[in-house]
Amino acid sequence: MGTDRGAEPRERGRSATGASALPRASRVRLDQPRPARKRLLPEYDPEAFGRFSERIARFLGTGRFLVWMTLTIALWVVWNIFAPPALRWDEYPFIFLTLMLSLQASYAAPLILLAQNRQDDRDRVTHEQDRKQNERSIADTEYLTREIAALRMGLGEVATRDWIRSEFADLVKELEERRSLFPPEAPYESDESDR
Repeated sequence: MGTDRGAEPRERGRSATGASALPRASRVRLDQPRPARKRLLPEYDPEAFGRFSERIARFLGTGRFLVWMTLTIALWVVWNIFAPPALRWDEYPFIFLTLMLSLQASYAAPLILLAQNRQDDRDRVTHEQDRKQNERSIADTEYLTREIAALRMGLGEVATRDWIRSEFADLVKELEERRSLFPPEAPYESDESDR
Protein backbone atom coordinates (compact mmCIF):
# COMPACT_ATOMS: atom_id res chain seq x y z
CA MET A 1 0.00 0.00 0.00
CA GLY A 2 1.07 3.62 -0.37
CA THR A 3 1.53 6.61 1.88
CA ASP A 4 -0.65 9.70 2.35
CA ARG A 5 0.92 13.09 3.13
CA GLY A 6 3.61 11.91 5.48
CA ALA A 7 1.71 8.86 6.77
CA GLU A 8 3.78 5.77 7.41
CA PRO A 9 3.13 2.65 5.32
CA ARG A 10 0.69 0.16 6.83
CA GLU A 11 1.07 -3.51 7.06
CA ARG A 12 -1.11 -5.48 4.69
CA GLY A 13 -4.52 -6.55 6.05
CA ARG A 14 -4.39 -4.34 9.14
CA SER A 15 -6.11 -0.93 9.50
CA ALA A 16 -4.45 1.97 11.31
CA THR A 17 -7.12 2.22 14.00
CA GLY A 18 -8.44 -1.29 13.90
CA ALA A 19 -11.98 0.06 13.54
CA SER A 20 -12.04 1.33 9.99
CA ALA A 21 -11.74 -0.80 6.89
CA LEU A 22 -11.24 2.26 4.64
CA PRO A 23 -7.85 2.55 3.06
CA ARG A 24 -5.68 5.25 4.58
CA ALA A 25 -5.53 7.27 1.36
CA SER A 26 -9.30 7.96 1.40
CA ARG A 27 -9.41 9.21 5.02
CA VAL A 28 -9.04 12.90 5.83
CA ARG A 29 -6.16 13.90 8.06
CA LEU A 30 -7.44 16.11 10.87
CA ASP A 31 -3.99 17.13 12.06
CA GLN A 32 -3.17 18.98 8.85
CA PRO A 33 -4.89 21.95 7.21
CA ARG A 34 -6.90 21.38 4.10
CA PRO A 35 -5.34 22.55 0.87
CA ALA A 36 -6.73 25.84 -0.40
CA ARG A 37 -9.50 25.44 -2.97
CA LYS A 38 -9.40 27.43 -6.14
CA ARG A 39 -12.27 29.88 -6.51
CA LEU A 40 -13.74 31.41 -9.60
CA LEU A 41 -14.82 34.64 -7.90
CA PRO A 42 -12.30 37.06 -6.39
CA GLU A 43 -12.04 37.05 -2.62
CA TYR A 44 -12.57 40.18 -0.57
CA ASP A 45 -12.43 41.10 3.09
CA PRO A 46 -16.01 41.65 4.33
CA GLU A 47 -14.80 43.85 7.20
CA ALA A 48 -12.85 46.14 4.87
CA PHE A 49 -15.84 46.39 2.54
CA GLY A 50 -18.11 47.10 5.52
CA ARG A 51 -15.81 49.87 6.78
CA PHE A 52 -15.69 51.33 3.26
CA SER A 53 -19.49 51.29 3.01
CA GLU A 54 -19.79 52.97 6.41
CA ARG A 55 -17.46 55.75 5.30
CA ILE A 56 -19.52 56.29 2.14
CA ALA A 57 -22.81 56.19 4.07
CA ARG A 58 -21.40 58.64 6.61
CA PHE A 59 -20.37 60.98 3.78
CA LEU A 60 -23.77 60.68 2.05
CA GLY A 61 -25.45 61.91 5.21
CA THR A 62 -23.47 65.16 5.45
CA GLY A 63 -24.18 68.67 4.30
CA ARG A 64 -20.95 68.62 2.31
CA PHE A 65 -22.35 65.85 0.09
CA LEU A 66 -25.57 67.82 -0.47
CA VAL A 67 -23.59 70.95 -1.40
CA TRP A 68 -21.33 69.05 -3.83
CA MET A 69 -24.30 67.19 -5.34
CA THR A 70 -26.23 70.44 -5.79
CA LEU A 71 -23.24 72.18 -7.38
CA THR A 72 -22.61 69.23 -9.71
CA ILE A 73 -26.23 69.10 -10.87
CA ALA A 74 -26.40 72.89 -11.27
CA LEU A 75 -23.18 72.95 -13.34
CA TRP A 76 -24.43 70.00 -15.39
CA VAL A 77 -27.73 71.72 -16.19
CA VAL A 78 -26.18 75.15 -16.84
CA TRP A 79 -23.49 73.67 -19.10
CA ASN A 80 -25.94 71.59 -21.11
CA ILE A 81 -28.27 74.59 -21.61
CA PHE A 82 -25.84 77.45 -22.29
CA ALA A 83 -22.79 75.72 -23.78
CA PRO A 84 -22.31 75.68 -27.57
CA PRO A 85 -24.35 72.83 -29.09
CA ALA A 86 -21.22 70.92 -30.13
CA LEU A 87 -19.97 70.78 -26.52
CA ARG A 88 -23.23 69.68 -24.90
CA TRP A 89 -23.34 65.97 -23.94
CA ASP A 90 -26.84 65.86 -22.40
CA GLU A 91 -29.60 67.87 -24.05
CA TYR A 92 -32.68 69.31 -22.30
CA PRO A 93 -34.55 66.29 -20.96
CA PHE A 94 -31.22 65.46 -19.25
CA ILE A 95 -31.62 61.72 -19.67
CA PHE A 96 -27.96 61.05 -18.91
CA LEU A 97 -28.20 63.12 -15.69
CA THR A 98 -31.26 61.11 -14.67
CA LEU A 99 -29.36 57.90 -15.40
CA MET A 100 -26.38 59.05 -13.29
CA LEU A 101 -28.60 60.06 -10.37
CA SER A 102 -30.44 56.72 -10.55
CA LEU A 103 -27.13 54.87 -10.63
CA GLN A 104 -25.87 56.85 -7.62
CA ALA A 105 -29.11 56.13 -5.72
CA SER A 106 -29.03 52.42 -6.61
CA TYR A 107 -25.54 52.14 -5.10
CA ALA A 108 -26.13 54.48 -2.18
CA ALA A 109 -29.19 52.66 -0.83
CA PRO A 110 -27.52 49.23 -0.36
CA LEU A 111 -24.39 50.85 1.07
CA ILE A 112 -26.49 52.75 3.59
CA LEU A 113 -28.38 49.55 4.48
CA LEU A 114 -25.11 47.67 4.92
CA ALA A 115 -23.80 50.41 7.20
CA GLN A 116 -27.06 50.32 9.20
CA ASN A 117 -26.84 46.53 9.55
CA ARG A 118 -23.28 46.79 10.84
CA GLN A 119 -24.39 49.48 13.30
CA ASP A 120 -27.29 47.24 14.41
CA ASP A 121 -24.84 44.40 15.01
CA ARG A 122 -22.60 46.67 17.09
CA ASP A 123 -25.63 47.93 19.03
CA ARG A 124 -26.79 44.37 19.66
CA VAL A 125 -23.37 43.42 21.04
CA THR A 126 -23.30 46.57 23.17
CA HIS A 127 -26.79 45.89 24.53
CA GLU A 128 -25.83 42.29 25.32
CA GLN A 129 -22.73 43.47 27.18
CA ASP A 130 -24.80 46.09 29.04
CA ARG A 131 -27.37 43.44 29.98
CA LYS A 132 -24.66 41.12 31.32
CA GLN A 133 -23.07 44.01 33.23
CA ASN A 134 -26.47 44.92 34.71
CA GLU A 135 -27.01 41.31 35.76
CA ARG A 136 -23.60 41.28 37.46
CA SER A 137 -24.36 44.60 39.16
CA ILE A 138 -27.72 43.31 40.41
CA ALA A 139 -26.09 40.13 41.70
CA ASP A 140 -23.38 42.17 43.45
CA THR A 141 -25.99 44.49 44.95
CA GLU A 142 -28.05 41.57 46.23
CA TYR A 143 -24.93 39.98 47.73
CA LEU A 144 -23.94 43.23 49.44
CA THR A 145 -27.51 43.66 50.73
CA ARG A 146 -27.41 40.19 52.28
CA GLU A 147 -24.00 40.90 53.80
CA ILE A 148 -25.19 44.20 55.31
CA ALA A 149 -28.29 42.50 56.73
CA ALA A 150 -26.08 39.79 58.26
CA LEU A 151 -23.79 42.46 59.76
CA ARG A 152 -26.77 44.28 61.25
CA MET A 153 -28.05 41.09 62.78
CA GLY A 154 -24.58 40.32 64.07
CA LEU A 155 -24.19 43.81 65.54
CA GLY A 156 -27.39 43.27 67.50
CA GLU A 157 -25.57 40.48 69.37
CA VAL A 158 -22.24 42.31 69.83
CA ALA A 159 -21.47 44.00 73.13
CA THR A 160 -21.15 47.71 72.54
CA ARG A 161 -19.35 50.18 74.75
CA ASP A 162 -22.61 51.63 76.08
CA TRP A 163 -23.97 48.18 76.89
CA ILE A 164 -20.77 47.26 78.78
CA ARG A 165 -20.91 50.54 80.75
CA SER A 166 -24.53 49.90 81.70
CA GLU A 167 -23.63 46.37 82.83
CA PHE A 168 -20.77 47.71 84.96
CA ALA A 169 -23.09 50.35 86.44
CA ASP A 170 -25.60 47.63 87.33
CA LEU A 171 -22.86 45.54 88.96
CA VAL A 172 -21.64 48.52 91.00
CA LYS A 173 -25.20 49.20 92.22
CA GLU A 174 -25.64 45.55 93.13
CA LEU A 175 -22.38 45.54 95.09
CA GLU A 176 -23.37 48.71 96.94
CA GLU A 177 -26.74 47.18 97.82
CA ARG A 178 -25.01 44.09 99.20
CA ARG A 179 -22.68 46.22 101.28
CA SER A 180 -25.60 48.06 102.75
CA LEU A 181 -27.40 44.81 103.58
CA PHE A 182 -24.36 43.05 104.96
CA PRO A 183 -22.07 45.55 106.62
CA PRO A 184 -18.52 44.40 106.95
CA GLU A 185 -17.69 42.87 110.30
CA ALA A 186 -15.25 44.50 112.67
CA PRO A 187 -11.77 43.34 112.08
CA TYR A 188 -10.47 40.83 114.55
CA GLU A 189 -7.84 42.05 116.85
CA SER A 190 -4.74 40.08 116.79
CA ASP A 191 -3.84 37.80 119.64
CA GLU A 192 -0.45 39.44 119.92
CA SER A 193 -1.99 42.62 121.25
CA ASP A 194 -3.56 40.58 124.08
CA ARG A 195 -0.29 39.15 125.09
